[in-house]
Amino acid sequence: MTDGSAARPPPGRWLQLVLGVFCMVQIANLQYGWTLFVGPIDHKFHWGRTAIQVAFTLFVLTETWLVPIEGYLVDRFGPRAVVLGGGVLVGLSWVLNARASSLPALYTAAVVGGVGAGAVYGTAVGNSLKWFTDRRGLAAGVTAAGFGAGSALTVAPIANMIASAGYEQAFLQFGLLQGALVLLFALFLRAPRPGEVPAPAAGKWSQQGARDYRPAEAVRTSMFWVMYAMFVLVATGGLMVVAQLAPIAKDYKVADVPVSLAGLTLPAVTFALSIDRVMNGVTRPFFGWVSDHLGRELTMFGAFLLEGVGILLLLRYAQSPVLFVVLSGCVFFAWGEIYSLFPATCADIYGRKYCTTIYGMLYTAKGTAALLVPLSSWLSLRSGWSAVFAVAAVLNFAAAALALLVLRPARARALSAVLIPDAMGIPRV
Repeated sequence: MTDGSAARPPPGRWLQLVLGVFCMVQIANLQYGWTLFVGPIDHKFHWGRTAIQVAFTLFVLTETWLVPIEGYLVDRFGPRAVVLGGGVLVGLSWVLNARASSLPALYTAAVVGGVGAGAVYGTAVGNSLKWFTDRRGLAAGVTAAGFGAGSALTVAPIANMIASAGYEQAFLQFGLLQGALVLLFALFLRAPRPGEVPAPAAGKWSQQGARDYRPAEAVRTSMFWVMYAMFVLVATGGLMVVAQLAPIAKDYKVADVPVSLAGLTLPAVTFALSIDRVMNGVTRPFFGWVSDHLGRELTMFGAFLLEGVGILLLLRYAQSPVLFVVLSGCVFFAWGEIYSLFPATCADIYGRKYCTTIYGMLYTAKGTAALLVPLSSWLSLRSGWSAVFAVAAVLNFAAAALALLVLRPARARALSAVLIPDAMGIPRV
């Protein structure tokens, strides 16, 4: 196919983007709805928050650390088969959660759900990067928004079902529905054919790498590990808030206080969860679009700095139900963009061919960050939530500094016209 034809993007790529978003929506509650189940599970079995939150950590670990393998399967066999398998595991995990009567059973369900969610997540993001080489930040952001905001419409129904019919019915009914929808959407997914997508943009802020790196080559570059460290720092703070939002609201005695905003009145914790999901979704395409124009690292710096400040303000004003809702939304708005900025940056540097696998390796940083989530429960018991918030803020400030002072100059050198190879022939980036 000629360059001229490749310069005209196929209309069908928007359908692929929408299908990826729909798949992401169905797996969002596995992570973002989890906080609603912690209290009811503890009330029934008295296992303790820390022990129950280990399930959340196991979910995130398996969701992230297996993505490189799932990404390899996508790069080799295409997205459809991988997402079909993921859909089966997503539905099965919620059924297992509904039946779990011991911690090992709860942990097993979390692992099954993590594998399924990772298969869907990694495939959807990687496929969007391949279809939209000219708008990577926006495409990755729109796809990731499905995961960030996907649970917004179901927070209240799940909470109501837990209250009226028990958390077991909520797990069972929503799990079967969401698993079935993933299977339906997966049937229409496909990867772009050679020459079907436009050439990478060559704009000032969206320079592309000169070649396609293989995964083994990518991990031998210093820039990969700088991004990995930044991802861990920012993801840690956000996951602490995601997993602990309901317990935080309860401890500050605002969880059940009615809050009225924009014509709606809901209990503070339910309102906060709904707004947080929307903001966590909106931020991903917004900051992805900004980074396509302003640059990845400058966008990271501003967003990470904003999140750190938002966390400190939430700590200061969490006793106010209205401010708890508003400020938690601000925190999520400044956090969710990591899931659009990092995949876009990764594809910019390492190329399109193996971007699903390489970003899958980078995405394991979220799993590394999840190891620290149970520590937030322990730290809150010993030193209070103020210590948890302070640590999360400092981590974001550190990541903002790395984006501006380390990653930006390193990427400028890596994408310069003259690259100095190391002894193995790989550019030193």
